[in-house]
Amino acid sequence: MTGAAARAPAQVIIGLDIGTTGVKAVAFGLGSPWRTVAIREYPLLEPEPGWQVQDPETIMAATADALAECVAAARGAEVVAVALSTAMHGLIGLDAGMRPLTPLITWADARANAQARELRASGQAAELHRHTGTPVHSMTPLTKLMWLRRHAPATLSATSWWVGLKDYLLWRLTGTLATELSSASATGLLDTAARSWSPAAAALAGVSLDQLPPILPTTATLALSPAPADRVGLRAGTPVVTGAADGPLGNLGTGAITEGVAGLSLGTSGAIRMVVAEPRVDDAGTLFCYALTDSAWVIGGAVSNGGIVIHWAGRALAPDVRGGRGEGPEEALLALAAAVPPGSGGLVMLPYLLAERAPLWDPDLRGAYLGLRRDHTRGHLVRAALEGVCLQLRVVLDQLDALQPVHSVRATGGAFRSALWREVMAATLDRPLQAVGAAEGTALGAAALGLIALARAAQLGEAVAQLSPPSADEPPPIVADRNLVAAYDRLRASVPELIRSLVPVADLFARGSSS
Repeated sequence: MTGAAARAPAQVIIGLDIGTTGVKAVAFGLGSPWRTVAIREYPLLEPEPGWQVQDPETIMAATADALAECVAAARGAEVVAVALSTAMHGLIGLDAGMRPLTPLITWADARANAQARELRASGQAAELHRHTGTPVHSMTPLTKLMWLRRHAPATLSATSWWVGLKDYLLWRLTGTLATELSSASATGLLDTAARSWSPAAAALAGVSLDQLPPILPTTATLALSPAPADRVGLRAGTPVVTGAADGPLGNLGTGAITEGVAGLSLGTSGAIRMVVAEPRVDDAGTLFCYALTDSAWVIGGAVSNGGIVIHWAGRALAPDVRGGRGEGPEEALLALAAAVPPGSGGLVMLPYLLAERAPLWDPDLRGAYLGLRRDHTRGHLVRAALEGVCLQLRVVLDQLDALQPVHSVRATGGAFRSALWREVMAATLDRPLQAVGAAEGTALGAAALGLIALARAAQLGEAVAQLSPPSADEPPPIVADRNLVAAYDRLRASVPELIRSLVPVADLFARGSSS
């Protein structure tokens, strides 16, 4: 039962999920299917081209508002804990009085592209990836600190602490400055083997180890301080579970935590990941490895270009498509694409509209349509955009498959409300695809980790089952049509030849520019 209209159970646990553009507080009934959700949004700011920052105080205020609404909706229930999830890769500089000297520099901020390129060119990137589990990319705090060292040395020298979003949230809620293993593992500064900050990576970043917060387990608990407790309507001392980063918690919340099962999330961006027992990376250096707990690590890859590619297609290719009665513009756009045969008449889109991450981790890649002909319509262009996203995720899945065979995929995200997305993704991945609702998946993962912290569950799967028991009306896995699988195998195989066919064009322009 969802929502505050029903009577709250005797006890609840709250999963607090602070993402890139909004916070979601979800109260889960213990021993009851009851839950309630509160959401607040906040902006992503671009003060300079390529910069993507946020005001930490705006995020803290939105978090307090969402938590207060959630607590009020659970009136009469005991809140046994608040468990945390935050977006990865953010960086905030704090002065000695714990006041922010910088905005939150988010994962999407691309100012450190040059630093990432330099590390790749020098050969240091591969060793850093093996050592830290984090691919070298402008998203990481490591490269952001290198940028600050070069371009803002005064800020670097004035800063007492370098923290992430989770760390600052813990400070504001509990008065304890700390991080946890999962968020630390996504910084590019953690020695994953030692589970401690890497002196070599810190030196490269230009910071000392004592400027980085202590690392706690993802199941550690701290006490909620009196002032924030009063602000949100909880008792002082309520356990605050450190929790993990949002990506690993997404796998936990969707149940993709057993061997051979990958978790796929598709929103603005996309990611596909699986859980392994120890930190590891692939030889090709294409995958990240972040902690969920000390004994459960999530390995995978994230693509920057997911559902946003379809939003772009609607704006750029079909702004006049509005939808009819009971149908929104995106549904109408996807209907346009669905009218085109699979494979889009040989048209392929490389959907690098935003600085791309996995599997090449090269933000300078530019998007392209390959194989364009006169008989292609905008329906073909839209469908090729959707198929291009699926092809990129298949490439990441292949990297995972080489490490450990993947036999099924659990998928979540608003895109999978669409039959076309489900059909194309299942055929492209060529694995049974289970589209799970899990609208609160990451918050559910945080709450499940909270049950482990409180010793109310012994295993991760048991904790998830307590909060989200299997539903009898859950749709069966999608088994891809073999004709569709064959069509997308052919489409993927065509990409190298389509690119090679353009080499004479490149040579022609090169000769012209040198004359």
